[in-house]
Amino acid sequence: MPEERSRLVYSTDGTGTPGNGRVRPSTPAPGRGKSAPPRQTTAEVPNDGFVRIKREKKGRGGKTVTTVTGLPGGEAEREAMLKVLKQLCGAGGALDGTTLELQGDHRTRVQTKLEALGYRVKLAGG
Repeated sequence: MPEERSRLVYSTDGTGTPGNGRVRPSTPAPGRGKSAPPRQTTAEVPNDGFVRIKREKKGRGGKTVTTVTGLPGGEAEREAMLKVLKQLCGAGGALDGTTLELQGDHRTRVQTKLEALGYRVKLAGG
């Protein structure tokens, strides 16, 4: 094979300069060596007097979470409500800002409990 027709396709010398035959600089493959992308916070909840209960899976590694937004009161009241709902559903949960998160799909149980406590409830999302 004549020398003028051959060309270097790939080099392992590690310089990364355009003249060394590399097609493009090495970049990590998507999803490898990275942590999960940060969850996007939910859009601003309208202050219309409704408590919204939503089922979410996005950004949670496929795990289903029931989120409750729009509860009136301060952080102490939300923490107390979270404790009540966790005991009702027999599931774990967390308080993320003004959003209550319960592990699993518990929308109907949460809706029944909040309506019994006198809240106006809407099921939102899927």
